Amino acid sequence: MTGNNRKHVLLVTGLSGAGKTTALKTLEDIGWETIDNFPIRLVEGLLNTPPSSSRGDSDPPLALGFDSRTRGFDPDNLIKRVKKLQQNKNFLISTLYLDCAGGELERRYGETRRRHPLALDRPAKEGIALERSQFEPLRRWADHVIDTSDLSANDLQRQIREEFSLQDTDITTVTITSFGFSRGLPNNIDLLFDVRFLSNPFWDEELKPLTGLDEPVGAYIAKDPAYAEAIEKFEEMLKFLLPKYIKAGKAYVNIGIGCTGGRHRSVHVAEVLSKNLHAAGFSPTVFHRNLASRPMDALETMQDLNGNKGI
Repeated sequence: MTGNNRKHVLLVTGLSGAGKTTALKTLEDIGWETIDNFPIRLVEGLLNTPPSSSRGDSDPPLALGFDSRTRGFDPDNLIKRVKKLQQNKNFLISTLYLDCAGGELERRYGETRRRHPLALDRPAKEGIALERSQFEPLRRWADHVIDTSDLSANDLQRQIREEFSLQDTDITTVTITSFGFSRGLPNNIDLLFDVRFLSNPFWDEELKPLTGLDEPVGAYIAKDPAYAEAIEKFEEMLKFLLPKYIKAGKAYVNIGIGCTGGRHRSVHVAEVLSKNLHAAGFSPTVFHRNLASRPMDALETMQDLNGNKGI
């Protein structure tokens, strides 16, 4: 994640109800020091404060949570302050933004009967819209975004553990996400590979109910004439770029592999690339966003990039 002598500071923010509390609690469980609703203007002083003597010689990475309730919160001023802090070579500062669809946030507030902090005397929908507009600069600027719309608390905890584990903290965290274009792009992709040009197992009635984790599906995809060369070129590019990202101190590299529905080709290719990158000395984590999604013919009826039925 970081250089050997740089302290990692993760700023955790996002929409109220999107999962900040869960994220911070999970980070604490895996060894991070966490502080919620800490005034951002005091961060520089905090970073220059020696760790507590009760921790011995350890100085764990620090996660600071803040949202619209935090004293002195202003997205534009916050970005300016963080950019200034990033000039300090002793720290590696990154931002985790937790997003969520408005309808899902309304449902969560309805279930808990809590009031939205920006809509104490109004419908939650209005507070959610106002907060989203206020946070838009931060969302655009954040280097790591997790959309929790379709995630349970356990799903979010698992993803936080995978992305922010303190094991191998001197290595950039590499994540490979398979997904379906028809179900929307992931929010935090740095490198994107579109594999819709490969033969689609969806149109084989025996393979349709299976996924890219099943051997018959992988064998079907691998028969495509373009498959072997494509995998080779994807690997060449990643083996060229990843060391440069690591050298530059980039904390996270998120690789997206997309097909149409996100259940066959992208899943298989993500698994193959992960296996080959592991063999090359990297340690990517694989996340299959749409693996459990229900097969839908309507999503697969567009034209392939090569003109064949079944992207």
